[in-house]
Amino acid sequence: MQIGSMAMRVSRIAACMMMLGCGVGTACAAPALRNDGGNRDAREKDWRRVATVADRGRLRGWRGAWVDALAEVDPREIAKEPQLFDPDRSLADALPPSGAYRCRTFKLGARGGIGPTFAASTAFACRIDANDDGDVVSLVKLDGSQRPVGTIYADTDSRAVFLGTMELGDEKRPMRYGRDASRDMAGLIERIGTRRWRVVLPYPRFESVLDVVELVPAS
Repeated sequence: MQIGSMAMRVSRIAACMMMLGCGVGTACAAPALRNDGGNRDAREKDWRRVATVADRGRLRGWRGAWVDALAEVDPREIAKEPQLFDPDRSLADALPPSGAYRCRTFKLGARGGIGPTFAASTAFACRIDANDDGDVVSLVKLDGSQRPVGTIYADTDSRAVFLGTMELGDEKRPMRYGRDASRDMAGLIERIGTRRWRVVLPYPRFESVLDVVELVPAS
């Protein structure tokens, strides 16, 4: 299956997607929209014109990443979250609405055979906020040493594309997407249930074969 080609409006997102962060239910103030961070041109509506060659390849290989990752994971772990770990689970309305969210990161497979083949984070707080026009959406992980920042481009009604970079440590501004391949992130946004979304990151740069980040409204 290829990533859809329907052109839709671009929405911006600063990602809330790593294993460390605020605990479940933590009250975190919603920040103002940040600079474009992962986006080389915030006006560009076609993710294909923004994505690096390497990231276009990673996105094309999304199914292969699922197959490779699931082959390494204990089936009992997958059985605990059948919707979350179903590669073909992709419902209409891919873009999550504004509001507070609880996020969890799951790392599937071990890059180079080193490390655990399955790891799950505790939930952390994140928030999605739209700008005044309603066409730019910021999703921010508010603290922690790893803070993904990026943009979601609507692709089809059932799938969107995420492009971003990783902000680290005490950095005050995210690196621009495409400047450092080791920081670049690329993934798919899908709705998998009622008020439940996921970010799927095929072949991330470190540790795992596939990262899956669950997004669930906090209330």
